[in-house]
Amino acid sequence: MNKDFDIGRAPVPPLRAEPRSSQMPPQDGHIRGIPSSSGGLIRATIGSTLAAGAILTLFWLPAEYGIDATGLGSVMGLTQMGEIKQQLYAEAAADDAAAAQATPVVIGSSTSPATEQQVLERLTGIEAQIAAIAAVVGTVPASPVVQPAPVATTQPNVTSPDVVALVPEPATPAASADTGWRDEVSYTLEPAEGVEVKLVMEEGAVAVFEWTANGAVVNYDTHADGGGQGTVSYEQGRGVADQAGELVAAFTGNHGWFWRNRTDAPVVLTLRTRGDYSEMKLP
Repeated sequence: MNKDFDIGRAPVPPLRAEPRSSQMPPQDGHIRGIPSSSGGLIRATIGSTLAAGAILTLFWLPAEYGIDATGLGSVMGLTQMGEIKQQLYAEAAADDAAAAQATPVVIGSSTSPATEQQVLERLTGIEAQIAAIAAVVGTVPASPVVQPAPVATTQPNVTSPDVVALVPEPATPAASADTGWRDEVSYTLEPAEGVEVKLVMEEGAVAVFEWTANGAVVNYDTHADGGGQGTVSYEQGRGVADQAGELVAAFTGNHGWFWRNRTDAPVVLTLRTRGDYSEMKLP
């Protein structure tokens, strides 16, 4: 018997396929998910929904739309931000609608560029003359008169090269020498810039006011907020040179004006007030 061992002649055991241990990491490099129950998924979904609803109600609605169901938005100043945004959105929408509905200029039977340019130059000259007249009239002391309702300046229709629609003359403001005013403020508004001034008033209180764009024109919105009433608009105007009258508080809260300069040049806006209000809120 040969006692030398030859490895080449050793018997080879058969290969067996064994299942891979569940504890070994996957060879493809991916991390396997943790199994979850249907109850856990439902609880996670309900929790996410409640969190989203809380964020929507407490922060997003007051900051975007001025809707403050809990009162927390007013404390953090989000409600006022949302109300101002809505005013700006409404004003921009009104500007777009007015531009879309503007009546095209008709000049007889001719629409040549040269003729249209002449008419535009004539209109520009007329507007400059009106602005100069308004500036001169504003410096002359005027006797007390009943101020008419403000009339928004509209784009004149030109039916022929020699016929131009008349633009209403702006209302004459009260004499600047009047010493009966309680407060007076002025702001210089750059193109597309706006400013808001509010009076804190009790329900039924009356404030006398006058404001002027000093020879230019502005868009305005007389409105109120506070007292749980939301934002209430009293009156709006476009392209108005000045206005004077009385502001009667519909409820206890903040009542005042928002002006915006839609011209291509800076506008100096001056506001004078007196009457039954406890405070003037400035920007």
